Amino acid sequence: MGELFRSEEMTLAQLFLQSEAAYCCVSELGEIGMVQFRDLNPDVNVFQRKFVNEVRRCEEMDRKLRFVEKEIKKANIQIIDTGENPEVPFPRDMIDMEATFEKLENELKEINTNQEALKKNFLELTELKHILRRTQQFFDEVISHLLPGQTAHIVLCSRFVAGVIGRERIPTFERMLWRVCRGNVFLRQADIEDPLEDPATGDQVHKSVFIIFFQGDQLKNRVKKICEGFRATLYPCPETPQERKEMLAGVNTRIDDLQMVLNQTEDHRQRVLQAAAKTVRVWFIKVRKMKAIYHTLNLCNIDVTQKCLIAEVWCPVSDLDAIQFALRRGTEKSGSTVPSILNRMQTKQTPPTYNKTNKFTSGFQNIVDAYGIGNYREINPGTPYTIITFPFLFAVMFGDLGHGTLMTCAALYLVLRESRLMAQRSDNELFNMVFAGRYIILLMGIFSMYTGIIYNDCFSKSLNAFGSGWSVRPMFMPDTLTGNRILQLDPVVEGVFKGPYPIGIDPIWNIALNKLTFLNSFKMKMSVILGVIHMLFGVTLSLFNHLYFQKPINIYLGFIPEIVFMSSLFGYLAILIFYKWLAYDAQTSREAPSLLIAFINMFLFSYSDPTNKPLYRGQVRNSLARLHLLPCVDRRRKTADGLISVELCSQPVTFLRFLAAGHAELRRDPGGERAHRGRGGDHPFNFADVAVHQAIHTIEYCLGCISNTASYLRLWALSLAHAQLSEVLWTMVMHIGFSSRGLAGFFLLSIFFAAFAVLTVAILLIMEGLSAFLHALRLHWVEFQNKFYSGQGFKFLPFTFESILEGRSEE
Repeated sequence: MGELFRSEEMTLAQLFLQSEAAYCCVSELGEIGMVQFRDLNPDVNVFQRKFVNEVRRCEEMDRKLRFVEKEIKKANIQIIDTGENPEVPFPRDMIDMEATFEKLENELKEINTNQEALKKNFLELTELKHILRRTQQFFDEVISHLLPGQTAHIVLCSRFVAGVIGRERIPTFERMLWRVCRGNVFLRQADIEDPLEDPATGDQVHKSVFIIFFQGDQLKNRVKKICEGFRATLYPCPETPQERKEMLAGVNTRIDDLQMVLNQTEDHRQRVLQAAAKTVRVWFIKVRKMKAIYHTLNLCNIDVTQKCLIAEVWCPVSDLDAIQFALRRGTEKSGSTVPSILNRMQTKQTPPTYNKTNKFTSGFQNIVDAYGIGNYREINPGTPYTIITFPFLFAVMFGDLGHGTLMTCAALYLVLRESRLMAQRSDNELFNMVFAGRYIILLMGIFSMYTGIIYNDCFSKSLNAFGSGWSVRPMFMPDTLTGNRILQLDPVVEGVFKGPYPIGIDPIWNIALNKLTFLNSFKMKMSVILGVIHMLFGVTLSLFNHLYFQKPINIYLGFIPEIVFMSSLFGYLAILIFYKWLAYDAQTSREAPSLLIAFINMFLFSYSDPTNKPLYRGQVRNSLARLHLLPCVDRRRKTADGLISVELCSQPVTFLRFLAAGHAELRRDPGGERAHRGRGGDHPFNFADVAVHQAIHTIEYCLGCISNTASYLRLWALSLAHAQLSEVLWTMVMHIGFSSRGLAGFFLLSIFFAAFAVLTVAILLIMEGLSAFLHALRLHWVEFQNKFYSGQGFKFLPFTFESILEGRSEE
């Protein structure tokens, strides 16, 4: 079997890189992304490695770029993404880059500092302007509220303070003044209509102007402390109207001058940020590539001569030529005359698992990897099996021509516009998840259209494309049809059943009262057949694993018992279903025995049930032969780890012969006996442990076959649930809309159609689709993959710059 069916062949290689060429060689390896570096300094602290200073310098440059990026986003300037993939800068270019970023950061900080100071001054002048405008109005209001006998001289001679406070603090501020000063102050306040900009945060805040009249130094101290506690800003205000007028004129002049300076400062800041926005993404890529290279160089050993770096990498055997070519390019780019050397190593360590994918197969491979990374060179269920079986099992549960068409159209939109959507780099996690699975959704929609045709179901309605295979005889028409709401079409009667529908379910079943009974039987049997085929296929794939890893004992004591057990029971049940469909017609269907009762009677050795006769001649002998074969097979079965089943049996001589052969096989297997040694030290082969382990595994497999087969009945349950939900939605929504007539009926139908469309998308496409997706996922993870796929490996993680270009965070 080729690499399509199992993971890539990997090798451990040793790289000898000259010191002056190591940086460029690692850079070229990062561009092709085909090697995974091993850490050859696991006991060395990260702060004590050779290139730690270079890594810190790259981190500092990255911090400065993040500051620039933050300022660009704060100014609402779009960062230009041209899709450019810049080359990695040379180490000597780091000094120039540091100087450029330092200059840019200092310039922006200086601009921000000056701008903040100018905005603070502008805010103070603006608040003072509002105070001066409102003060005379406050004095006039105070005089107009004087009591009889009071004179304006007394009030005007009172002391006062004026300031600005946050509008939301006014009620609490007023109550505090009243209580602390015991009502001996007079407060007047007015809102500033336009919001003011906070120079520190840039937020728009709403404030109010206030003036407080009081007498005496004691009240003055209390008022100032309260203002300080409420973060109110106090401003000096002249006592005479003439002085206030002159001061207001000067403040307005200073505000105009300050506004001009602020505009010029903001224009300069915008020019600097717009220039940075054109290159900041390229800078990010360069800096992060450099950091990744130095981080990788820290994983290497340094030769005692300090002239050579030694690295160990995992790489695919098929890509060795490309890796050699990348090393030659790196050596030439660095100007070194000594070539870099790649030497393949022999090792007993388990290599990482690497499955090559593309944009079409990556989604299906992610489904498999979510269960567990496959063992090295183990059969990979991701391609091509899951690509076909996953959308098909989904479609069995979701089968509807209309819903499948909508799903296919949505997926086609994502597929046809994938380049533009990828360039937009959306931050919506839900959209990114759906976009990553666009090809999965496309196949699920196409397969749903196919199963919808088989079910003859389109938005809960059937399509009469070829004419029904059932007919009503002329003698029943028209009186019989008009006088009876319920009629029975008996296929035994001549002329009623003309023949089967060309493809799928006959549309007449859509109006039949026993529609659910018919579909129940059909979909339940179909689910069992599909489940048995799927599981038998999974068990068959385990044979290819045993052949590839050269474990014949696993074939004789593992695969053969498993395939015989499953095919003898559940494969036999599937054959009985087909036999019953073919052996009984309309005339003899009433005498057909129940498959479920026949299957139960087979295990109970009850073959004399008068209510359930045998399906075929010789059924009793066939059932007895299979039931006597299974114990003999099960007691000799064996799992993939090379251990023999030790169930007690009635043939001790045969069992001991198999046990001796199996134990000898373990001794010949280089890794067989080591598999039974614990972590704490070497332990000899323990027969009791093997006995318990294998007895449990045997029981688990036998019971698992039963539960797995029953689990496939979810195909039947979810298919019926989807069809019933679709029918209920049509009856409760669209049926009401069609019942209206006239112009009012048109508008009512439009409203009901909109509701029908929204509910169809929300419930039947999204919720039901997600439910069917999860159930199909479970059928693959549990019922299918556990027959041949252990998923206990570790993933191949190559050193690549691709993650930087895609905007993913560094690992």
